[in-house]
This record gives sequence, structure tokens and C-alpha cells, in this order.
Amino acid sequence: MTPRRAFEIFLTAPPGLELALKDEAHAAGFAKPKATPGGVRFRGHWPDIWRANLSLRGAGRVLARVARFQAMHLDQLEARTREVDWAGLLRPDVPVTVEATTRKSKIYHQGAAAERVDRAIHEVTGAPLEGDDPVRVQLRIENNQCLLSLDTSGEPLHRRGQKPFVGKAPVRETLASLFLRQCGYTGTEPVLDPMCGSGTFLLEAAEIALGRAPGRDRSFAFERFATFDASAWQDLKRSQTDTRTALHFHGSDRDAGAVTGARSNADTAGLSDRVMISHHAFSDLQRPDGPPGLVMVNPPYGTRIGERKQLFGLYGALGKTLAERLAGWRVGLVTTDASLANATGLPFTDPGPPVAHGGLRVQLFQTGALT
Repeated sequence: MTPRRAFEIFLTAPPGLELALKDEAHAAGFAKPKATPGGVRFRGHWPDIWRANLSLRGAGRVLARVARFQAMHLDQLEARTREVDWAGLLRPDVPVTVEATTRKSKIYHQGAAAERVDRAIHEVTGAPLEGDDPVRVQLRIENNQCLLSLDTSGEPLHRRGQKPFVGKAPVRETLASLFLRQCGYTGTEPVLDPMCGSGTFLLEAAEIALGRAPGRDRSFAFERFATFDASAWQDLKRSQTDTRTALHFHGSDRDAGAVTGARSNADTAGLSDRVMISHHAFSDLQRPDGPPGLVMVNPPYGTRIGERKQLFGLYGALGKTLAERLAGWRVGLVTTDASLANATGLPFTDPGPPVAHGGLRVQLFQTGALT
């Protein structure tokens, strides 16, 4: 891997949402992205790494693939690791940590594998093995094939730095963005969430409409790499400018604390003039002025014993309210159970693939325009 040669870049995604992330990467102009289990890969250079972290809403992390090779034993792993140009990638003053996984390989001890890679990197670069906020190197060994990657993101990318309040059972920002994309949302229509919680769907939708870079208010691990160009990075950030939109985004919740928190989140993100949050139950929902758009809702799932049965009535009432008051609007509903979705009585098409979320598996159910 050299600075001038293109290398593989991997965007992580929740299994089931790889195609949605591929569509986003393609729309953002990254070259020939390909969906693969667990994410999306394409070839690029370090400025592509910076731009992916800054601008992609659906990626969980951005990994730089720095080396692939075969290793049958620990000595071979360490020797091949030393061949990587770590001095050209990492700074000697930034601590490094190695995370290893092994599967179906002669090297089966993950701790020993991580220790050998750690030692090789330290002896090449002089980087400390311990310290605060280390750069992460990922080692994956499968069928004796080794893959070394640099985590260029640091903190997971759903941590945008713009959402101080987190409600109950929140949807991650990256997940919300990909569900919006699956619903065909492009920022040209309003979005309404009648159970908005902390307001994640509304904030993501408003930012998409404004063309804002999700990573604008946070830092990234790549800023501490030897490959980092601070001047080019500032130029890239300055090139990200808001577009204009006349759209408004409407949310409501029966929980007063959630409403206060969602309003605080909208204010922190600079969206209080676009995102309107009301305190009332969905049964008091009123049709917003203006054109129809997308209803995006993540109702309770009822994971505890006895709750699920009670939720059928809630889902039924929600579906009736939406059908009666929001003709012309489309609906995207996220839940764990097809029978709960069907209890709404809404004309859902085939659901999306199951997606891991908070220890559960959720699916996106969609309708066309309600009549």
C-alpha cells in the first residue's frame, strides 16, 4: 500500500442494509462500490477516506484495507506484518491497539495473533502500545488468509456530535438514514414521525434535505495518521455547504420528556426552524399544511411477556389514524413482528430484510401513497 496507489476501502453496514449503503456510496460519487456481507467496498485514496467519513450518512465505520496475505503460524504472521509500510501510515507518537478475530485457521489464538501484530507495528514505527484513545488496527484471519485494516473513523459514525438527548430504544442515526433511503427519501418531501422519541428520523431527513455533512462536528481517527493532510481536510470541509429547503419536518410524542429532548436535539443541530416537535398522542395527529410526504415511525415492539398482545390495539389505532388523516402520504414502519405491522391494516408491500437493532431483528414495512 503506497500513498499514490488506490487501495480497498470498506464501509461497514448492518447486515441487511448493504444495498442501501451501496446506493448511497454510488450517489456520493465513490467509484464502483460493491455490496458484500457486512458492508460495501470500493477502491480509492486517502481523500476518499476523509470524504466517506465526513459525508456518508449510512456507514458505521470506514476501514482502510492495508494488507492481505496468507499465514500458517504466528512467526509468519509477524514477519508478513513487518512488510507493511506502517511508518508511512502511522505516527510514532500515537498509541496503537490491535483487535484480532480468527476463524477456520491454523492460527486460532486471537490474543496471541494480536500480540504478534502489535509487536511488529511497534518495532517498525515506535508507536506506544498503550495510551489514551489509540488508533485501532483490525486483524481478521479466515481460512489462513490474513486481512489487516485501519479503522479510520474512531468513534462509530452514528455519533454525529449533534444529539445530546437519547430516548428509550433509539434508532441509530446511521440506521435511520438507511431506512429513509430504502423508502426512497431524497430530501425533496416532508417527513412526519408521530412517535418521534429523540427525533432521529426527523433530524436525519432534515439534514438530507439541507445536504449537510453528518461528520461536520466531530473528529476522526484518520486525523492522527501519518497520511493526514490538515490543509486538504479543511478545504474538503469548507466545500460542504448547505442547500436551501422550504420543507418542514413534523414530529410528536406523548412523552413530555421525549418532546423536550427532541427539541433540544433539533436546536443543537441547528434545525429548530425546520423540525417541529409537538406534545400529544398520535391519536391527536393533525395533517400538516403543504404537500404529502413520508411518515416514518418506529413504534414499541413489546419485547417483555404480556406486552405484545396489548400492542395489537396500538398498531391498529395507529394505522387507522394514518389512513384517515394522511391520504397521499407514504408510510415506512420499523418493527420486529410482521403480525404487528399487519395489525395496522395498512397496505404494506413485502418487508425489507431483517436488520439487527438493539439485540433484536427489525424489518422495514412500506406502503405506497395512502388513498
